[in-house]
Amino acid sequence: MPFTLEPSYDDNPRLQELVTDLRRYLHEELIPYEHERGITAESKLDRPTLEHVWKRSHELGFYGISLPAELGGQGLNLVELCALKEELTASGAALSHSVLGDMGGPLRAGSIVKYATEYQLERYLLPVIRGERACCFSITEEDAGSDVRRMTTTATPDGDSYVLTGKKVFSSAAPFADFAIVVARTAPAPEATDEEVYSAFLVDLDSPGCSVLDGEVPMSGQQMEGDLVFDGCRVPAANLLGEIGQGLRIGIGRITLNRLLHCPSLIGAARRAWDLSVAYSRNRVAFGRPLLALQAIQHKLAEMATDVYAARSTVLATAARADRGVNIAVEANMCKLLTAESCFRVADQAVQIHGKAGLTRGNEVEQIFRTLRMFRVVTGTSEIHKNAIAKSLS
Repeated sequence: MPFTLEPSYDDNPRLQELVTDLRRYLHEELIPYEHERGITAESKLDRPTLEHVWKRSHELGFYGISLPAELGGQGLNLVELCALKEELTASGAALSHSVLGDMGGPLRAGSIVKYATEYQLERYLLPVIRGERACCFSITEEDAGSDVRRMTTTATPDGDSYVLTGKKVFSSAAPFADFAIVVARTAPAPEATDEEVYSAFLVDLDSPGCSVLDGEVPMSGQQMEGDLVFDGCRVPAANLLGEIGQGLRIGIGRITLNRLLHCPSLIGAARRAWDLSVAYSRNRVAFGRPLLALQAIQHKLAEMATDVYAARSTVLATAARADRGVNIAVEANMCKLLTAESCFRVADQAVQIHGKAGLTRGNEVEQIFRTLRMFRVVTGTSEIHKNAIAKSLS
């Protein structure tokens, strides 16, 4: 039997059924939907197109599937969620990011539910979970990326409101979001000793004084980021998320988990690149025989498969530890470092196998290459992860 990187989950019947159903939806509905409309990974997406995917995914039970049952989910653990996220990008579907709610949906907002008041749940978060509204998360600034404490956006109390002033950049899903979760500097509480205080707010993006600008198009070509400008934007005090001073805990706590949960998406993209490379090398004939007959190509495919397998094994082992309640702050950095570097190697080899075709815009492996190159920087550079790992050793 030929080797395949497509996993099966015979030891977990529920997960196997979910994976089977997800694959069916992707290949029988979502990908044909994209082809009918000419949607690619680099298409500028409109809200109706996305809402169609949100609502259909919600009908099928995938949208927000990891949330607890009381919030409409199925309470998937992290291992199961990682498995589904890998399947999404491995399918090659351009809208895969909208099936579970990664882009503007419940996976983006779900981690903050524990900080939300009843009012905030009803007005903001539950509509996101139902696929009726969308949100973005805004913490990064032009001079405050990995060093988030350099942020200059401020929230100044004024009566029963806070006044936001500043600019946030690289906010994924901002172009089609209804509201943002914004982390800003605030004045410390009277009893506080820390002069640097950061708090989080739910900000309606149609509020006076709030502007959503087109963000820079990243090298992946995906047009899903925006910049938020706050010029005296008033935010009701009822929209303070959590307590004063919890902003970084909310923001960085979410980032730590996201570093782990980005990994299966990268693994799925690398798996897709491997599948495309195997198919290409079987069908491409050079000097009278398929490329796959050449030992040099066989070795590349072997290295690629090993990188994908190693990354998946590491990520699933770490997710299992997190499911047992273990603090995985260090391991999450290890997973992101290993996965970003190894999956990019896979994409690089895929381009090499495809030759000139792999260098051509419109070729899928070329787009995967650009996307995976980004993740050696975004959600923490490889160097930042190394610093965090090394710090834990001292």
